[in-house]
Amino acid sequence: MPVPVINVNQMRAWESATWALGRTEAGVIRRVGEKIAARVLGLTRPGAGILILAGKGHNGDDARAAKKFLAGRKVATINVASPVPALSALRTALLKKPALIVDGLFGVGLNRPLADGWLRLIAAVNESKIPVLAVDVPSGLNADTGEIFGAAIEAMVTLTVGAPKLGLLSQRAWPFVGRLEIVEQVGLVPCPLNSRLNWTLPDDFQNYPPPRAVAAHKGSYGHLAIVAGSVGFHGAAVLTARAAQRARPGRLTLFTDAAVYGVVASQLQAVMVASWRPQCIFPDSTSAILVGPGLAASGIAGKLVASTRKLWRASALPVVVDASALDWLPSGRFAGKAIRVVTPHPGEAARLLKTTARKIQENRVAALRDISGRLGDCWVVLKGHQTLVGRSFGDVFVNPSGNPHLAQGGTGDLLAGFLAGLLAQPVLQADPGKTIRYAVWSHGAAADRLSARCANWVVEELAAELGR
Repeated sequence: MPVPVINVNQMRAWESATWALGRTEAGVIRRVGEKIAARVLGLTRPGAGILILAGKGHNGDDARAAKKFLAGRKVATINVASPVPALSALRTALLKKPALIVDGLFGVGLNRPLADGWLRLIAAVNESKIPVLAVDVPSGLNADTGEIFGAAIEAMVTLTVGAPKLGLLSQRAWPFVGRLEIVEQVGLVPCPLNSRLNWTLPDDFQNYPPPRAVAAHKGSYGHLAIVAGSVGFHGAAVLTARAAQRARPGRLTLFTDAAVYGVVASQLQAVMVASWRPQCIFPDSTSAILVGPGLAASGIAGKLVASTRKLWRASALPVVVDASALDWLPSGRFAGKAIRVVTPHPGEAARLLKTTARKIQENRVAALRDISGRLGDCWVVLKGHQTLVGRSFGDVFVNPSGNPHLAQGGTGDLLAGFLAGLLAQPVLQADPGKTIRYAVWSHGAAADRLSARCANWVVEELAAELGR
């Protein structure tokens, strides 16, 4: 199940509920230490130096608890009661060039500006450029608001206990939080809290998509129609179709600009390719439609705006709209309970809401709900760091997978194709929210697997990795 995004007071209440049932702080700290150690081992090589900075509170206890589980690593611990002597010890320890620093200085309870000595200590950590794993929250960061108490540790990874804290998802916190990961199953009672903002977990997709029936045939898994590609942007059509294939709908037809038909068709084998016309007629077997990738050449919009708007308003089929076609959509309601999905990045979201990308990033949840409401309560995938999935009402889900290497042309086309390929399948239309979340998570997880193997992977490799 997804976990709620919570504030510090809610975390305290969760801990109190745990202690009331007889579970001990010491037991939880030990398990947190094990989880921290497991992540440290995954981030470093045998024999690597690890420097633990442990403060006076439970955050420091968590960091110290990791040491006994770090066999095979050279571990040094600085117990920090006062910043001035700790700074001298830190500078000496940094001369040994540790591979990783574990930040256990301050936890979520910090609620005041830091004194000058702490600012200098944190600055020395950041200036070392040594990767940092922060325990629960980067020291110096307000876990409720994402504000900085004068300075904060710039972590590569933040392992937060139990559930994400609201401030860690703030745009201003991102440079300090780094990759946010959740430490689960540490002895706390099942989370008694609820939130409209939830963090997706990989376990949410166990046995999903469901196994295929033994007697299934290609007609069982739908027929996706894609309208994509134009002069100068034909690659987007090819990438979208390849990603859709990885979702494994029964059939795929790609409608592309006649001017690029030859170059597009020559790169695809199992995908049927046709030239699109302003009044394009889709096959009777069509079960979902995707419009948008690579439709950016001059003059294209004038030919497709009317048909796209008609599809959006009237089609009973799932319709996914991406890229340039987002600007063509009409406001207001669409047909019945039809599935509608838009996949804007912050710049596209800003155009839809007639604002700036900076404003979108300041409150991404509000932007998502506003876009959905304007477009008839459709599903919105607001892309970017910690991609959001939701509508104008109900729960919004934060996606944890993916990394900065997705910041290259074509990755959005792959997401749109993969998502639409899943939604073309009748069995996956029953719970569109879960299917959309699965598409987003799978896309990011594929990027994470590639990055673990190779730092300079390209989009074509991501297309091949999708769905594995």
